[in-house]
Amino acid sequence: MNTINLEESKRAIEAWENCCGNYEAIKKLIPTNYVFNFDASEIDWMKKENQNNEFCTQVGIHQGQLIAILYPMNTDGRQIVIDNYVYSPLQELRQDLTLREKAVYTIVKNAVLSKDLEKVDDTSDTSFPVSGKPVLAQDRAVTAIESWRNEGMMWFYRECTEFGGDRIFRRFYVPAQDILHSEFKEEESKEALTHIICSFGLKYSDIYGRVLPTLIFISFYENLEGNGSIKTISNTYDWSHACPPSCGII
Repeated sequence: MNTINLEESKRAIEAWENCCGNYEAIKKLIPTNYVFNFDASEIDWMKKENQNNEFCTQVGIHQGQLIAILYPMNTDGRQIVIDNYVYSPLQELRQDLTLREKAVYTIVKNAVLSKDLEKVDDTSDTSFPVSGKPVLAQDRAVTAIESWRNEGMMWFYRECTEFGGDRIFRRFYVPAQDILHSEFKEEESKEALTHIICSFGLKYSDIYGRVLPTLIFISFYENLEGNGSIKTISNTYDWSHACPPSCGII
């Protein structure tokens, strides 16, 4: 588990803030095909510490690398001050990233027999769900990640040259419902969280009328039923909200 103490985290955050107007420095720090990776022990730590329905992911620079620091929040939405925090450096993917979305379809088949036991009707109908209802639709997540991969540096360049880096993210607020509150999932289906991949993405905001960055948290589980373990056929995704512009109290 990667941890950083309170003073080191403050210096890391300050280093990123000082870097935000420097496009050349950002280009060296952030390959757009790199991700953050949190293992199960790091997510368990956040489960124990966090008291809010969101948690904060603070961006910093530590030992020459961009890092994402997990900050638990109290019920008032403020950072919980503790000695050490969990973090992940931005890093290359270790293997292909698979996003899966499971949709269930129901086929209803009716066979009608007359009172003389002769078939008079034989119809079938397929009920399609309105949505598979993951936290994020798979297509939207993939589009956001691809947009970041292809256009992330163009976004940084514009923010640095036109706005001096003032609008570049300092932190992200992340809904905790699927990432931190998955106990019911594990109890019902015997699935255990193994790790979470966290990727940058770009998406258009109707509220702000411009493209904004996001962090997409992709949860990976293993099925522990039977002999050994197998990967499940679906995973969950959570959007995050960048600050700025969506800044909370922290």
